[in-house]
Amino acid sequence: MAIQTITWMSAFLCLAQVFSMPMPCQLQGQLVRTTHNLLRDMGGHFPLECLQENVFMAFPATSFATSGLSSGAAKAIYETLKNIDTLFGTDELPTMWDQQKLEYFQNIIYRQIEESECMSSVDTSDYPIRAEGLKTYFGNIAAVLKEKNFSYCAWEVVRKELLYTLEFILKHTSDSLLWSNRT
Repeated sequence: MAIQTITWMSAFLCLAQVFSMPMPCQLQGQLVRTTHNLLRDMGGHFPLECLQENVFMAFPATSFATSGLSSGAAKAIYETLKNIDTLFGTDELPTMWDQQKLEYFQNIIYRQIEESECMSSVDTSDYPIRAEGLKTYFGNIAAVLKEKNFSYCAWEVVRKELLYTLEFILKHTSDSLLWSNRT
């Protein structure tokens, strides 16, 4: 009986130790890649009928610049996901997109934000400069949507911009993301 009690107590203490270990405060790279792929696949190529609606928006690459420790870039990625979530929080989403992929996309964005809530408290001295670039960029994207009354073509412009943003993150700041195993 004593051996069984000691075994159970040892197992309990071992599990308590494992589950009490701090989890890294990082966004999951594979989920960022999945969101990119879902966004790419939900609507196909940029529609020809929307070419006249296409506008140039200056991308804030400096907001994602990495130097040494990449917590500033990681926080910029986190804020980008929050901005994407805000854009897609409207009831006026395009019905021409694959609705199942759109819903999955929204769920993964939300999941990444919830699982990385600790990123909001990461203190980086250069973040105000990064934040200003992101605020301007996503403000311009939101303005296009509103200006064009959330039309299908306006959403295609948004999708094009967000695809570029997620692709940039995956290519240039992947070291700021947590990868279970790199492929």
